[in-house]
Amino acid sequence: MIMAANDAFAAALAIEGSKSLIAIQTAVRRFAEPLGYDRFILFSASTTLDGIVEQIYWVEGDWFGNGETVDVTNYVRHCPVTHHILKANEPFFWTKVTGNRSEHYRIVRKPGGPGMHGLQVPIFGRLGLEGAISAGGTDIDSSPEARIAMSMVATAAFFSARQLLAAPKDDQQGSLTAREREVLAWTAVGWRHADIAKTLGLSTRTVENHLRNARRRLSVATTAEAISVAMRNGDIEG
Repeated sequence: MIMAANDAFAAALAIEGSKSLIAIQTAVRRFAEPLGYDRFILFSASTTLDGIVEQIYWVEGDWFGNGETVDVTNYVRHCPVTHHILKANEPFFWTKVTGNRSEHYRIVRKPGGPGMHGLQVPIFGRLGLEGAISAGGTDIDSSPEARIAMSMVATAAFFSARQLLAAPKDDQQGSLTAREREVLAWTAVGWRHADIAKTLGLSTRTVENHLRNARRRLSVATTAEAISVAMRNGDIEG
């Protein structure tokens, strides 16, 4: 445990001092690969979104087991493991077994046997669920020590990546537009993208774009943070 804790602490320090997403990825790989992890997905999340996943920061590895590139929209947003973070308040292991024409996921206490296994680490902040990292491999270390150590590294990776990717473009800073305030207000009371789009006569993609622009104008990385800042600024009612 001491060795794992020391390595995790060193990795977390390296991640927090990283100046680029590549440096964060390198530090995570260096720590996680000896534990059997060679596939990674890092994303921000919100319970108000139709697909939970808000922004994907990093996808890497042979997630399908056949060398094909991951289809982010279909795989990450609709993966049962991703949706399980709504029920979890701590990291959990999962197993995926591939049959002739289907894939079966199970949340398990201790993964083992054939197939892909992994660890999902929900990331919580002052606004509740803010993101997650999922790491996978075919032969992972599922000891309590490894789980705790991976959780420390995953948390550092998420917040550092979010800070790097949250920097707004100069031409998108400033006050929210009327439509951005409207979409943000509906999101704040729990409306899903599809419901907002139908009510306002927009496409769901346009709703997503308005929320993305609102985050950039307010210099935040998640919609939950945008809502909090907008309420504090008086742009939307609390």
